[in-house]
Amino acid sequence: MNIALRRIDAEEAGNKAGFGSVDIADIGRRASRLGIEIADIVGLIDDLGGLGRAQLETLRGVVRSARESGETNSRLAQSMEEARNSAAETRTILETGAATLASTLSHAVDNMRTLSEGVLGFNESLEKVSATIAMVREASASINEIARETQLVALNASIEAARLGETGKGFAVIGSAVKVLADQISAFAKQNETSLAALQGTLSDLSERTRQSARTAEAAVEASNEAAEATRTLQSLSTTVQQLTGRIEGMADPVQRNIDSSARLGQNVRELASLSKSCQGKLDAAGQRSQAILDISEDFILFIAQSGIETPDTPVIEICRMTADTISELFTSAVDRGEISMSDLFDENYVPVPGTDPQQVLTRFTAFTDRVLPAIQEPVILLNERITFCAAVDRNGYLPTHNLIYSKPQGDDPVWNAANCRNHRIFNDRTGLGAGRNTKPFLLQTYRRDMGGGNFVLMKDVSAPIVVKGRHWGGFRVGFKP
Repeated sequence: MNIALRRIDAEEAGNKAGFGSVDIADIGRRASRLGIEIADIVGLIDDLGGLGRAQLETLRGVVRSARESGETNSRLAQSMEEARNSAAETRTILETGAATLASTLSHAVDNMRTLSEGVLGFNESLEKVSATIAMVREASASINEIARETQLVALNASIEAARLGETGKGFAVIGSAVKVLADQISAFAKQNETSLAALQGTLSDLSERTRQSARTAEAAVEASNEAAEATRTLQSLSTTVQQLTGRIEGMADPVQRNIDSSARLGQNVRELASLSKSCQGKLDAAGQRSQAILDISEDFILFIAQSGIETPDTPVIEICRMTADTISELFTSAVDRGEISMSDLFDENYVPVPGTDPQQVLTRFTAFTDRVLPAIQEPVILLNERITFCAAVDRNGYLPTHNLIYSKPQGDDPVWNAANCRNHRIFNDRTGLGAGRNTKPFLLQTYRRDMGGGNFVLMKDVSAPIVVKGRHWGGFRVGFKP
């Protein structure tokens, strides 16, 4: 039964049902337009859903950031409190230490000055003792001189006594006694000289050490003065720490206000995220319902077409169905001739092509379809001015061989590749899978075609099943303008 006869029968049926002179074909046109509008609404809802999901994820990130900010502020407040306590303790320790050090240094300086003065006085006493020893040594030298003269007198007495003989015996006794006395005086004088020399050496060493002690004491006094300066620096540091403590205490209030604000911000953002999640749920529900409405509209259009009512899409539908039958016969004949086996023709091992973006894949039947399908698919584009593309896809949405205009070699730009290198790719979206897995006489879908770079084109897609030896291989798709 041809299309014209079906339309006449439908018009007669409409007249019998009471529609009068209503143009039944107008129902088809309006149904087709309705499908386009529903598909556009579905696309917009999908876009809103995507934006909502992105917004929800962003809000979740903000919630996490607000939580982390609150935790950071709390740690900052705790650290500031610890720093304030540490600064206060440090200030107390510095003040106590500075006071104690200043007092100790003051006493030490006084003691060292007293010691230095005592050492200097002791050194003066040693100088007096040295002077006395010098006088004693002079006296000892005089005694030695007297002892030598006495020895000389004794010697003269002995000589005189010897000359006088018996008369000079008395002189001999006196001379001998004087000599013994002179010898003893001389020995004592020498011993005294030795002792005085040793004492002088000891006094000299003691005097040198005393002078060194005096210099050390003076250096200690000078160091104590420098230490006193350090004490003043320590006291100044204590004042600085006190000022720092005051500044830390002054920062505590703004930090606490920041903590409170962060808490309120976090609560507001959580509420906003909850609201966004609720809206997202409603958008998802709206998306599901819109998809259901789109399915109903597609089934309705299928029902209209199968009822014999001609629509603006009927010519394209017939082209698609006839071409699908032609490809089914072509594949079956190729299998019969042994050009390709059934296992190769139904291969589902999709091997990625390295370095492609978007990803392209190959199967064991890709070379076969690249060889035989262009001769069938290219003329189809010229059969109707609304047709934009046509291609066979397997049941998983794999499109091995596209029209030549969409089968250019890939370049470096993924966006350009997405629009111009559409062969050897898997399109497993709703429309692609629907076309590949449909087993009804035909499936008419309306969708937004992704051209890459965020660009979409509203399209209609009609597909018919391709069957090889009773086995469903996939479908033949025809994309055309609404």
